Formats: sequence, structure tokens, C-alpha cells
Amino acid sequence: MEIVNRRSALALGLTMAATPLIVWATPAAPQTYGPDEGKELAPGVREIALGERASNIKAYAMVKLRDVVIQPGAKTPDNMMANDMLCHMTEGELSVVQNEKKFTVKKGEVWTCAKADTTEGTQNTSSAVAIMRVIDLMPA
Repeated sequence: MEIVNRRSALALGLTMAATPLIVWATPAAPQTYGPDEGKELAPGVREIALGERASNIKAYAMVKLRDVVIQPGAKTPDNMMANDMLCHMTEGELSVVQNEKKFTVKKGEVWTCAKADTTEGTQNTSSAVAIMRVIDLMPA
């Protein structure tokens, strides 16, 4: 193994400084879906199943991952949650009404829903497609 001396450390530092930042910090491209992918839940709302696996958490038998793609102006109907879930906005933003409380979620934000205790409906009031990633925690 070679010893790193001042000269080699300086050379490495100059090389790193000359390399464009884009090489080191390129953001991930947003997920896109075709207009017919997944299952239509409502006009302008599609659900794409991404995967599922048995859970190691005793209260849950299975975890499922899905994206809900909501076109501008489209909305999901108010629903009582059939299972606990975690939601994450991966693209766009949504207006959410949860148990009569209204809030807006933007890209990168997260929120939760509780089984049989949460009624929720969403609407995309923006001009961009919204993608809500959902982790469903399926009861044992």
C-alpha cells in the first residue's frame, strides 16, 4: 500500500476541483409513466403497483409499494383507509382533505393514514402531474 504524501494529496485535490460538480451531484430523474400503465382508479388517476414483500413487523403481514399518478385537475374520491399507510410526494403537489382537515403536500413531503380512522381525498390543483408514492402496511 502506498503512503499518501502532501504532493499526492495536492494532486488529488486539484483533480477533484477540476472535475465538474455535475459528475458528483446529479439528481435522480423523476419517475414517468405511460398514459395506459397501471390501473385507472378515477378519471386522470392511475395506480401503478411497484412491489410487495412479507413484513418483519409483527403487526403487518405484508408491505406493498405503489405510485398513484394524478393528472392536473384530477382527484381521488374520499375513501376510508383500509390499512395503515405512509405517503410520499415524489413529484408535483396535491391538495389533501383528511378527516375534514385540508392541507397541501409538495414534492418531498410525507404524511400518514391510519386504518379505519382516516378518510382522505386528494386533488391535483397544479398544472403538473403529481405522483404520490404509497407504502401500504397490510395487517396480519
